Amino acid sequence: MKVILKEDVESLGKAGQVVNVSAGYARNYLIPGNMALEANTRNIKVLEREKASIEARVDKEHRQAEETAQRLQSLSVTIERKIGDQGKLFGSVTSRDIEEAFAAQGISLDRKSIVLEEPIKEAGEFEVKVKLYPKVVGNLNVRVVGES
Repeated sequence: MKVILKEDVESLGKAGQVVNVSAGYARNYLIPGNMALEANTRNIKVLEREKASIEARVDKEHRQAEETAQRLQSLSVTIERKIGDQGKLFGSVTSRDIEEAFAAQGISLDRKSIVLEEPIKEAGEFEVKVKLYPKVVGNLNVRVVGES
């Protein structure tokens, strides 16, 4: 089934593209989620008229994501945890902990966008990646210290 994407869908395509997907995926996920329209002649004509506004919206979102990435570069957070004798943490620091620490500072981040290959299990300073938009990644400075 051919559909017109109304927004960027990871691993499928960008907004405004006509892509071929399975009928079930289109009917059960993309169309009800308002991410796509069925690619019939009427919808293709509407797409041609709205293409400029879609491109402007995508450019605006991309610019905002790049600005946010620049702001995140200067931010840092300190997380306190109990630490053992060799500098290892009792437990670990996860993306949820990082999200909560930034929320305490008044900065809203989605924990799903925080990219940790594995939880932080030792004290120190770490640079954590945040996926803000396709091909736009910001870096956060996270410092893990022992509780006083």
